[in-house]
Amino acid sequence: MRIAVSGSIATDHLMTFPGRFADQLVADQLHTVSLSFLVDSLDVRRGGVAPNICFGMGQLGASPVLVGAAGSDFAEYRAWLDRHGVDTQSVRISEVLHTARFICTTDADHNQIGSFYTGAMSEARNIEFQSVAERVGTLDLVHIGADDPEAMMRHSEECRKRGIPFAADYSQQLARMGGEEIRALTEGAAYLFSNEYESALIESKTGWTAAEVLERVGTKVTTLGANGVRIERAGEPTVEVGCPQEEAKVDPTGVGDAFRAGFLSGLAWGVSLERAAQVGCMVATLVIETVGTQEYELHRAHFLERFTAAYGDEAAAEVKKYLG
Repeated sequence: MRIAVSGSIATDHLMTFPGRFADQLVADQLHTVSLSFLVDSLDVRRGGVAPNICFGMGQLGASPVLVGAAGSDFAEYRAWLDRHGVDTQSVRISEVLHTARFICTTDADHNQIGSFYTGAMSEARNIEFQSVAERVGTLDLVHIGADDPEAMMRHSEECRKRGIPFAADYSQQLARMGGEEIRALTEGAAYLFSNEYESALIESKTGWTAAEVLERVGTKVTTLGANGVRIERAGEPTVEVGCPQEEAKVDPTGVGDAFRAGFLSGLAWGVSLERAAQVGCMVATLVIETVGTQEYELHRAHFLERFTAAYGDEAAAEVKKYLG
């Protein structure tokens, strides 16, 4: 099963200011703020929902196709992803814009001042999945993750018209979308991903009940934080999967993307939804134990040992034959 993953491609530039922002602000001069903070550190991390998901799938040997837009500064990031089993040949490279980036400074009280530059992400709307399918042979599923809003709309519309199954996954873009946009992105999706809060927000903004949402999608996948994931299909029993025991809780950034990487890999392998969710939860656990979204290492023996402890010998035996 060949899966393309679309969504934002970005880097995070994270800086630390040893003082307190509050000490630098003058109450009666806030209308004319002009400040520069001398920071102690700069941490540049690879990010963006699509590369995060593809990195995990590549680690699992699922050969994902990354689809998105980046700038000419993407070369080093591309080499990293290529080396980790990701097909990056369908990434559109802008001739005029840089790769999207998040720039954030955190002070001693953990307050943050940040900016997000969309950059080349706006050109994702010009990507046609038909050309991607022709290049790789076929596309069995397109995951439409948080991206340029117009790109997300065009991608879902194209998938419906061409009969390509797609997964709707708005995540960070849900807050800025209205009911009409969400309905258009959801209708006919093979999979709908969200967390519990996003699930409630989808129902609130669309005016659909939970049952009406299920009538419009094939499978609804709701992540439950530390409690794992719930999978629902109209007319079928609900499947719930718990999370493996964490060895440490270091950084939750990218955990949702990691779950999707494991779940989509399970779909690519052709295992059951329950087994795919178990793989997703295991990868998510590895990420929460690591700083950074693509800094974890997926060692086959270690993965299987922990997977067995969490889900049993039978589940591990089934997954073992697919791991790269």
